[in-house]
Formats: sequence, C-alpha cells, structure tokens
Amino acid sequence: MKHLQRLASALMIIGCMAAACQGQAGRDANTDVAVGRDVSAAESGLFEIVFAGGWIGFLIIMLLLALSMTAAYLVFEHFMTIRSGELMPSGLDSEVRDLLAEGHVADAESACRNRPSFLSFVLLHGLSEMDGGWSAVEKALEDATAEQSARLFRKIEYLSVIGNIAPMVGLLGTVTGMILAFQRVATTQGTAGAAELAEGIYQALVTTVGGLIVAIPSLGAFAIIRNRVDQLAAETAYAAQRVFAPLKKRPREQDPQRLPLRQAGGK
Repeated sequence: MKHLQRLASALMIIGCMAAACQGQAGRDANTDVAVGRDVSAAESGLFEIVFAGGWIGFLIIMLLLALSMTAAYLVFEHFMTIRSGELMPSGLDSEVRDLLAEGHVADAESACRNRPSFLSFVLLHGLSEMDGGWSAVEKALEDATAEQSARLFRKIEYLSVIGNIAPMVGLLGTVTGMILAFQRVATTQGTAGAAELAEGIYQALVTTVGGLIVAIPSLGAFAIIRNRVDQLAAETAYAAQRVFAPLKKRPREQDPQRLPLRQAGGK
C-alpha cells in the first residue's frame, strides 16, 4: 500500500509539472506571436513612414539617399588618396637631396617625374628655378605648395557642399509636409483628425531627420580631412625646404643672382 501511495503521489507531481510546462509553452507561443506581430507592424510602419509623403516626399528621400551615397564615396576616396604615402612618397626627398648634392640636377628631375605626387610637384618647381638662386627657388616652392593645397581643398569642398545642402533638402521636405498638413485642415474646414494629418507630418519629420543624418557625418568628415590636408601641406613644405637647404647655404659668390652685382662692383 505504501508503494502504491508513493507511486500515485509521483504520478500527480509529474502531471502537475507537465501541465505547468504546457501552460508555459502556450504563453511563450502567444508571446512569440505577439512579438512577430510587433515586428511586422514595425516593418510596415517604417515603409509607411518612408512613402507617407507621396511622390514629393519620395523624391526628396531619394535625393537625400543619393547625397548620402555620394558623401560616402567621397569620404572613402579622400581617406585613400589624401595620406602621407600618396602625397609624400617615402625616400623621394632624400633621393633628390643626394642627387642635388652631387650636382645631378637632371637625375633629380627624372626622379621627381617618375614618382608624381604633391612633393614631386613642389620639388620640380624648385628645380626649375635653381638658376635664379635661393630666393627664386624659395618663391617657387611656396607657390607650388599653395597651388597644390588649393587643389586638394577644392577636391574636399564637395563634402562641405553636401553637408550644407542636405539640411536644406530636409527643410524643403519639412515645408512641403506642413503645406500638405495645413491644406488638409483647410479642405476639411478644421475637422481633420490626427490620422488625416499624419501624411504631411510624417513627410515633415522624416525628411528633416534624413537631412541631418546626411549633413552631420559629411561636415565631420570634411573637418577631419581638411585638417589632414593642412598637416600634409606643412610636412611637404618642410621636406622641400630640407631638400634645397644646401642651396641656401652656398657662399654668396656662388649665388647666380649676386654674380652680376659683384662684377658690377669690381668694374
């Protein structure tokens, strides 16, 4: 009898546990269904928000998307090209300096032409003015550095343009969205409800957020790349000055600009 009672008690406990597990599974299934409904509702809500503004809102969103893709391409391209290895090839300044020290000006020009870059452009301008002495070389280096720096700044200026245009495009969507909302109020003589005004409000908010999302990273990337251009331009100018430093240290009688003055004084 005791064994039968124990067996009955065990069966009751097992039955209770099974019922509890079944109830928990049912609740989990209901929860999963509810979550699935929420996810599907969220996804459908996202598409509704994107396309809520009609053709005008859709075109504005597409324009913001095109600006964002352009900005992403420009950022990637600038980070790959505006760097020390591309603008200042390793060893070029030392090679040209050694060739000039040995008097091989033609070889120094060939070395610069074989490795086109920011630094080689500046050095070629300095080499072309060697007959005029150090003052002419220094002026050529400054002009070439300024020209190449301006070229790089014009190249990265497009990021600043995108950063300034994107909020304006978002503001355009905001204005058109509010126009649609107030137009609905006017046509219904003030009886329009929140659901009827949602289309214009969606467009106004979505385009504003989209413009800011495009503009903020674009302006941030522009500031970073601009500082990089400034730094590399300063490093290039310093390297060019080091290359032509022996020319600056020549005695005055070897300076081609001073020879005519010396001869004139001797006469």
